[in-house]
Amino acid sequence: MTQFQGIWVPLVTPLSNNQPDLAAMQRLAENLLQAGVDGFIVCGTTGEPATLSDEEQARLLAAVLEVTGTRCPVVFGVSGNDTAAMIARLRELESERLAGWLISAPYYTRPSQEGIRRHFEALADATERPVLLYNVPYRSGIGMDTATLKALARHPRIAGIKQSAGNDLDQLSALIHETPLQVLSGEDALIFHCACLGGQGAISAAAHIRPDLYRRMLAQVQAGELDAARRLHHTLLPWIRLLFSEPNPGAIKAALAMMGLIRDGLRLPMTPVSDGLRRGIEEALPQILAL
Repeated sequence: MTQFQGIWVPLVTPLSNNQPDLAAMQRLAENLLQAGVDGFIVCGTTGEPATLSDEEQARLLAAVLEVTGTRCPVVFGVSGNDTAAMIARLRELESERLAGWLISAPYYTRPSQEGIRRHFEALADATERPVLLYNVPYRSGIGMDTATLKALARHPRIAGIKQSAGNDLDQLSALIHETPLQVLSGEDALIFHCACLGGQGAISAAAHIRPDLYRRMLAQVQAGELDAARRLHHTLLPWIRLLFSEPNPGAIKAALAMMGLIRDGLRLPMTPVSDGLRRGIEEALPQILAL
């Protein structure tokens, strides 16, 4: 089974004339591979999958898999609030060379904890690939209780979790120390904290830019070099806060466009960053690239 550890990047979806730019997607993936990322998420939230058709998502996945080959594991994001439709989607893509699925709790419908548990169990039963839970209550509208997560951790194909429950360090610690789940921080500002608690790494949108710095911070924590890791965390924190000061992935795309890696474009209802944030990125980006 894939080891979900290190720094994974949830890829943005480059657009050209409001259409997925597959060549830019491949250039971006290659650039990040050269920088040493540990894995990719295709069609995670940062990839704007809600605005992409199933066919567009499949073409993006094929483009990334063509670049990565066997060099890097790739996980595909699946979300929704219709369990049967999501099972059908898993089966459509089951033959792809995937390391697993990233699946969030059903959004908008706000099911009970039992409904959440049974939803994930049905999805995990329908696939042979590992499942990463995605606990992101501020997007899905419903949090996953620690008891629910512990119950799901007993399923043989539920291998890990992207934990994006804000500053709930009690739940983060319980997941790391009281379950067999591989725990990845989904909060970029908490990558250091998650690592210090014993987590395996992060799925980090901010790591589109200088992923080596985040990998270095993890390595420093693992080596017991906590002062160095803490200094790097505090150096990166203002940059991370800047990138998420407006809805993601606007700022990430703006920064990548400034680096010449993609064009700066999003599909409605997402919009480009404000002029003020763009100026902030233009000022901060050279400092991050120079670290």
